[in-house]
Amino acid sequence: MGFDKEASSSSHVLQVPPLPREDTPLLGQPRRLSSQSKTFANVFIAIVGAGVLGLPYTFKKTGWLMGSLMLFSVALLAYHCMMLLVFTRRKLESIHGFSKINSFGDLGFEVCGPLGRFAVDIMIVLAQAGFCISYLIFIANTLAYVFNADNQASILGLSSKTVYLWACFPFQLGLNSIATLTHLAPLSIFADVVDLAAVGVVMVEDVLVFLKNRPELKAFGGFSVFFYGLGVAVYSFEGIGMILPLELEAKYKDKFGKVLALCMAFISLLYGAFGILGYMAFGEETKDIITTNLGAGLISTLVQLGLCVNLFITFPLMMNPVYEVVERRLCDSRYCLWLRWVVVLGVSLVALLVPNFADFLSLVGSSVCCALGFVLPAAFHLMVFKKELGWDGLIMDAVIVVLGVIMGVSGTWSSLLEIFASKA
Repeated sequence: MGFDKEASSSSHVLQVPPLPREDTPLLGQPRRLSSQSKTFANVFIAIVGAGVLGLPYTFKKTGWLMGSLMLFSVALLAYHCMMLLVFTRRKLESIHGFSKINSFGDLGFEVCGPLGRFAVDIMIVLAQAGFCISYLIFIANTLAYVFNADNQASILGLSSKTVYLWACFPFQLGLNSIATLTHLAPLSIFADVVDLAAVGVVMVEDVLVFLKNRPELKAFGGFSVFFYGLGVAVYSFEGIGMILPLELEAKYKDKFGKVLALCMAFISLLYGAFGILGYMAFGEETKDIITTNLGAGLISTLVQLGLCVNLFITFPLMMNPVYEVVERRLCDSRYCLWLRWVVVLGVSLVALLVPNFADFLSLVGSSVCCALGFVLPAAFHLMVFKKELGWDGLIMDAVIVVLGVIMGVSGTWSSLLEIFASKA
């Protein structure tokens, strides 16, 4: 979506502010405080993104019941870790007596110094770049499906996916050359509307197809796909980098946890319904991008092209946190055109090497989002509250850190096996 998963170590993403020192807070002028309804909407936009499109395929692998249980479990754990960040910031602010922690990166610096901010920076760069790679995979594969029924067909000796991906490249260079996103930000509203409309159309189509075909379904897919499914689920709920900025601008901070819980519950139900309906409609024929199951037709084509436009617009918005980090680290926060172009080129090259959309979602979710969403929040909370937590609290934080590491390593391995198997 427009600002989905726009998780920067800096919460000030619409401009490139000067950062003369490592300990300088990354947020500029304070924003107007948000009502509970606006906070709910902002959290929804920050979390819901392209990952939802890979859920039906994931449910095909894991089974509808196993997939649902993993989805809701990850949502609960993600919510808990988001609140750990909020509690950690509030504790540090009560010690300092003033607020200078405006983002995930600021919190990392307060807890662990430059090393903490570097850890957050590197995870955010990898996560955001990973999201954008998945966008390019989706766009290229979808265009190849819409305009080339035979995806193996070649154009000028190149695969159709390769041609469409490189066709996007010069336009992305232009969009990513814009120093400030002020002019692009209104387009995010269009992207959000398109995304929600497409999800609604696909769910209605899924119900109609299921009533007609009623394919055989499985509830459990076996342990071999357990960590694969976890990776996709973690990817789908990644948005933790925006939680501190959103809590900071919430008008009723004492009710932020309740609003966040309601939003996470709503997103979980939406994800679960979308994944189950997609799998119920097409069974074992469910493809890695569910929209390619819709077949030919005007509505199907419009939905797929609309999603492509949505992700094409979202790409520079999602890359902005990457530019903020690399320009701060390498160029003293000065705008650097050639560096941005090199990053876009690198992202495009990686997208060419990955054949399957859902497999790459699982890889990003396992390798990066587990660290960003689970390991770092629990570790920061443990470091700050270690003298106040009882044994149960200490054990809980330690278990989350260990669980995040296990999920990350196992899920990464499982996802890589799937990717290499697809290329074989």
